[in-house]
Amino acid sequence: MAAFKAILFDFDGLILDTETAEYRSFSDLYRRHGAELSVETWGRWVGTDASAFDPYVHLAESAGIALDREEARAFRRARFDELMASERARPGVEDYLRAGRRLGLKIGLASSSSRAWVEGYLRRLGLESRFDCIRVRDDVAKVKPDPELYLRAVEALGVAPEEAVAFEDSPNGALAAKRAGLKCVIVPNELTSRLAFGEHDLRLSSMAEMPLEEVLERLST
Repeated sequence: MAAFKAILFDFDGLILDTETAEYRSFSDLYRRHGAELSVETWGRWVGTDASAFDPYVHLAESAGIALDREEARAFRRARFDELMASERARPGVEDYLRAGRRLGLKIGLASSSSRAWVEGYLRRLGLESRFDCIRVRDDVAKVKPDPELYLRAVEALGVAPEEAVAFEDSPNGALAAKRAGLKCVIVPNELTSRLAFGEHDLRLSSMAEMPLEEVLERLST
């Protein structure tokens, strides 16, 4: 039976669903110019840094227009902020954080986003002090699906990969966790539930579906 010593969380889409708002805001921008942004196209970049995909270039090509990028960015950002205004931590997240602490587990966060982005939202949610380590794209050469973020995080926590469980919402994130040797529980959000996942150890509709203790017990057998 595995003796887990740490739990690690993704951020975007897992703790706070920024991903659905991100996709919707870009979809609205595309429709404004008579184009469509498919979930399949967008989904390939969820959970990574999307450096190989420029949605503004893709929009200009799809719509056959000379896009005013500054105006498009302003519209998209305003729509994103509007959608995010009422967002809170996803169901069960705070329960898992409390349970992890009660069980004496190390708690980490591994995100492909920037430190400023992650820590800014954690402060807004009142969760900034809940993690023993936070590793973000600023800390690594390659983000997810590369395993480096998770390897750096478990190293900082002082545990072996096989002693840790990752919680992820995206295929890229789950792939990174499994490549690093962690158990992986996927908790897709509204957007990522429509994507195809590869290897993972357990799937939940939300963290409110099952207590952390039961999750760890299932993964131990």
